[in-house]
Order: sequence, then structure tokens, then C-alpha cells
Amino acid sequence: MAELMGLGMFHGPHPGLTDETMANVYFRRILQDPTTSAELVDPANWPAELREEWGDDEGLAAARRHREVALGATRQARAAIDEFEPDIVVIFADDQYENFKEDVLPPFCIYAADEFDLADVAKGAPKVGKGLAPEPLPHPALQATVRGSKVVGTYLANELVRNDFDVACAWRLHHMDHLGHAFSHSVDYLDWDRKGFPYPIIPFHVSCYGVNLKVPTPEATISPGRLMEGVEVAPPDSPTPRRCYDIGRQVAKILADSPYRALIIGSASWSHASLTPMHGYLWGDVEADRARLEELRSGKFAAWRDMSAEEMQVSGQHEMRNWVSLAGAMEGRDVEILGYAETYVFNSSKCVALFR
Repeated sequence: MAELMGLGMFHGPHPGLTDETMANVYFRRILQDPTTSAELVDPANWPAELREEWGDDEGLAAARRHREVALGATRQARAAIDEFEPDIVVIFADDQYENFKEDVLPPFCIYAADEFDLADVAKGAPKVGKGLAPEPLPHPALQATVRGSKVVGTYLANELVRNDFDVACAWRLHHMDHLGHAFSHSVDYLDWDRKGFPYPIIPFHVSCYGVNLKVPTPEATISPGRLMEGVEVAPPDSPTPRRCYDIGRQVAKILADSPYRALIIGSASWSHASLTPMHGYLWGDVEADRARLEELRSGKFAAWRDMSAEEMQVSGQHEMRNWVSLAGAMEGRDVEILGYAETYVFNSSKCVALFR
């Protein structure tokens, strides 16, 4: 059997932004928005942890700590990857109205090509309004392309279909000339020291946003850092956590029976403030993330298969479907948490964990 290793990580923009502008995505914008309730704007009504994180410098010191934990963990992950020397890297990640648009919104899609262009991540920071634009750190450019494999990607898609998992397979990108931010940022953080990322990747799209995907329509209101409002017909649902877990488990079986030494990545932050109105979009469901962390730490991540889609949506944990897919692939394995950057200010907590 071929050897497998798993990695859970994040792809959010925050660690790549300057300390001064990291909170612009999206905390500072929501805080200054006149539609945000006066009750939530008042720090007296914030959790103590949030007040401490915001501090008297508006999150400046917290931004440095957030980056140090997050990137320190991805550096450890990269060292483990180099030691493992995978033949192929499968990345479960999501698309946010980038490559998939109105003409096709698949639940799952495997990209199978021998090379992919990467996004210019320095230009990939979300636009959050005049005067609140985040600024990327001065940093060497990410490599322009990354290797892929049309052969292995197609093989994986074929084997999934033969085992009754009907996934789409694309030999070229659809609405983009480069991989979307979730995949490009994953490579970015795993090669933060710019040694080059030589391993071929199989991007595995998971439709995480579903009904909350920001598909522009004439009647809808799109606001940065908030869910769309006024949508008459919502986009199609995301696959259930159960289906994500099961497809991940099947991917692991296929790769274990293949000749390919494989790394499987699930790339996503956890609860996003920008995906849940539960705290007025200022901070996410930190308590739910802590529950996920404890399940991960205690090796009980198989329980993620039984989470309901509604539960994930209410908590803003939409993107955890990428981690749930990874959990299925890593069923029964040991996990090592390399870092957990909890935050109230920087939109989403970021975890990095190795599965062996």
C-alpha cells in the first residue's frame, strides 16, 4: 500500500497582511459600519477575550501574534512535507465565485492538469471599502506556476466514479486563468520561505458556501464581510458533512491502493465572522471552534461526519467541509496539532494539524 499523510491548514489572507491593516478584514469595517448596532459597537458588551485582543492598539500586537502562530505552524508543516516527499498532493478547498459561476456550480470537482498558474496572492486581499483596504506584507512573489498531474487527477476521478461517487473532472480551469485563492494561498503559506513548492497538486474543489455563495443578482445586496441579503433564488446547497467525510475516506482508499505516495490537505479556517450574523458579523462562533479543536485533539474528529449542515451554517463553519473531507481520509489516524491561532478580531481562527 502507498503511504499517506494528512494536513489540515488555512488559506485566509490575514497572515499575509500588514499588522496595521489585518483587522480591516473585516472587523474594523463592520465596527465602523453605521448599520452595526450600538450595542455591539460598545466594547463593554464584548467578550473579555475580544477586548484583550483589540487592546489599546486596535489589534496591532494581536496581529503579530496571530501571524507568528499561523505561519510558525505552516513552517512546521512544510518541514514534515519535505521529509515525507509526496508524489502527489491532493488539496480539498473551496471556490468563492471564482472558477465556478452561474453556468456550473458542482458539489465536487477534481482539476486534472499538468500545470496550474497560481494567483498573485499580493493582489488577493479582499476589498473592503474606501480607507479600509488591507495591505499585503512586503514579501517575495509566490512562484508563478505549480505542477499538477492530468494522469493522477483523472485516475482519482475515475476511481471515485467507479465507487459510486459522482464527481466532476476538469482538464482546464473554467472562468479563471489561475487557481483560486483557497488553493493559491495554501501553496503560499506552505512556501512562505520561498524555497519553491515542487510537489504536483490535485486541486479538489468542495462547494462549501452553497446557499451563501455570493452570486450577484439584480435584487440582492452584497456587502463585504456580510452574507448576501434579498436573494430570491439561492445557489444550490453544499454537500452534507456526511458526504464530504465519505468522499474523503474513499479518496484515501484509492490513493492507498495506488502507486502514489500522497499528502492529503484540507484547507480552511473555521468559523468565519463574515459568514454568521450571530454576533453582528464582528466575530465568529469561537465556542464552536473550541469544540471542534477538542474533538480534533482527542482523536474524535470522526464525529464531524454527523454534524448537520444547518449547524455548520449557523456557526459560519461553512469551509470546515474541507476539513471534514480530510477527516474522512484520515479516519483512525493520530493527529498532531502544530498551531491554533484563535481570534475574535481576524475573522476566523486558524488551525494547522498533521495526521499520520
